[in-house]
Amino acid sequence: KMSGKITKEEMEEMREIFGKIDLDNDEYICDYELHELLKEAGHQLPGYMVREIIQKLDRNKDNKISFEEFLIVQELRGSEIAKTFRKVINRKEGILAIGGTSELSSEGTQHSFSEEERYAFVNWINTALEKDPDCQHVLPMDPNTDSLFTSVGDGIVLCKMINLSVPDTIDERTINKKKLTPFTIQENLNLALNSASAIGCHVVNIGALDLKEGKPHLVLGLLWQIIKIGLFADIELSRNEALAALLRDGETLEDLMKLSPEELLLRWANFHLENAGWQKINNFSSDIKVVSLVDTDKLSNDSRAYFHLLNQISPKGTDENQPRIDINMAGFSEKDDMKRAEAMLQQADRLGCRQFVTPADVVSGNPKLNLAFVANLFNKYPALTKPENEDIDWGLLEGETREERTFRNWMNSLGVNPTVNHLYGDLQDAMVILQLYEKIKVPVDWNNKVNKPPYPKLGTNMKKLENCNYAVELGKTAKFSLVGIGGQDLNDGNATLTLALVWQLMRRYTLNVLEELGDGEKVNDDIIVKWVNKTLAEAGKSTKISSFKDKEISSSLAVLELIDAIQPGSINYELVKTGSLSEDDKLENAKYAISMARKIGARVYALPEDLVEVKPKMVMTVFACLMGRGMKRA
Repeated sequence: KMSGKITKEEMEEMREIFGKIDLDNDEYICDYELHELLKEAGHQLPGYMVREIIQKLDRNKDNKISFEEFLIVQELRGSEIAKTFRKVINRKEGILAIGGTSELSSEGTQHSFSEEERYAFVNWINTALEKDPDCQHVLPMDPNTDSLFTSVGDGIVLCKMINLSVPDTIDERTINKKKLTPFTIQENLNLALNSASAIGCHVVNIGALDLKEGKPHLVLGLLWQIIKIGLFADIELSRNEALAALLRDGETLEDLMKLSPEELLLRWANFHLENAGWQKINNFSSDIKVVSLVDTDKLSNDSRAYFHLLNQISPKGTDENQPRIDINMAGFSEKDDMKRAEAMLQQADRLGCRQFVTPADVVSGNPKLNLAFVANLFNKYPALTKPENEDIDWGLLEGETREERTFRNWMNSLGVNPTVNHLYGDLQDAMVILQLYEKIKVPVDWNNKVNKPPYPKLGTNMKKLENCNYAVELGKTAKFSLVGIGGQDLNDGNATLTLALVWQLMRRYTLNVLEELGDGEKVNDDIIVKWVNKTLAEAGKSTKISSFKDKEISSSLAVLELIDAIQPGSINYELVKTGSLSEDDKLENAKYAISMARKIGARVYALPEDLVEVKPKMVMTVFACLMGRGMKRA
């Protein structure tokens, strides 16, 4: 038998792995079971390759693998087969495998992608854009082919999806729609990427060429971020006060406001499950930031929880705008997991919510797709009533200011971890701020000076405060103006003082880009203003600015003329309002200006309103980004 190479622990581990693959518990692994396992872990292999693996291990030629034969994997340590199994078992939790077995990408590293995500996103986009006249050349896409990856190649679908998630992000007038050329396609992709960044997508490693070539893992990664931002937009107390119904005893609105959208969704699902008398689901601990909504034992494997959730939220006919829909619970007692999941999805379909998941996704507990499914349910049927509780201080519920949202999107687009949902609460341990210091090339001593989560049960706040003190110290070494700002202010979530620090980080980030382009020459506001005026004058434009507070900026004409100076002929002057302008005229110009800046390749985070109201900080970032784009041209 075996040559004594396997220890008892290894034997037990192999037994456990074998059990995970042997779906029907018949003590053999057949090609179907191996194929399912590989597919679930993102290693989608064609049938013949699966059979080759079986043949390599199958000693007695019965076309299946017994446990004894499976132990050969352990003997073949270091071989491709053993590595594949290791990887797959580590990924068995349904996480997409990167470094899988699909075609080599241009950088020479392998990336596989999830067929399930492709299928789900295609159906979502087909439904969302089916009536859009500008997308008819690529829609409907076939979810069973790779048509998604070619369909996003001209940038139009991406721009439309961004506007669906965050309305009015992109001025429709700036999307090139007709008679596309390689150049106008490149512009659309720039517009999509820079706009995605402005709404908080992490796009640092994605270029227009990657999208044009339709690289699957990059396209799916970007689409997931865009779709998720749209799904989560209303899962937020200031936009949906009825969420206060989820308050638990002894909690304040502030406690509830600190929860991420994922945590609120889980709380919402549990609220309805509790009312249905069904057990709660609790699959994620707060210290794991990659949140899976799916407790594979309870919520998805067993679609019974979903049945209860649908039954609780379906319209009861009390609102004249929504006729009553009775959920048919007959499928609830179906023994077969797949059939039960299908019966549940048929009921979801009656609510118009059969989106994102197939029965297999429900049974395997695909975290992203189940999260999207539940978010979509929440958005259509929250089924919550705003509590009439006198103790609730509704005054707390001011939504984010524009400035806060811009800073938050800027941080998230740089890929900080965890994602920032609430500007002050999520910065109270300074971990995000310290990551931002690294982005502006201020070295951080992670090993000796930073307390990393998870924090100990006792003294958590002390550890966080030490981080905040260190963040202020670093600001001083970076020559930030931090008069009157201490670590305690960050730790307390003091809005004014936290914003003062964050603004200096964003400003330095913006100026660093210019210094890199200008061979390290120091840049300040005056230098940018001079450059803007010189560039405008040299192009024969009539506008100029005296400073970033110049009231003339509110018409956006200086920004539009600067864009036209940097990329001549890019501005369609028929769309530009001149003369004495109403507020609406100014806003139209500003929307056009911001989208055009992004379209010619400037990563602008500011919003049109910032130009109309001449907010000096944000105005500075717009001109600085355009200066960066202009210097690249030179």
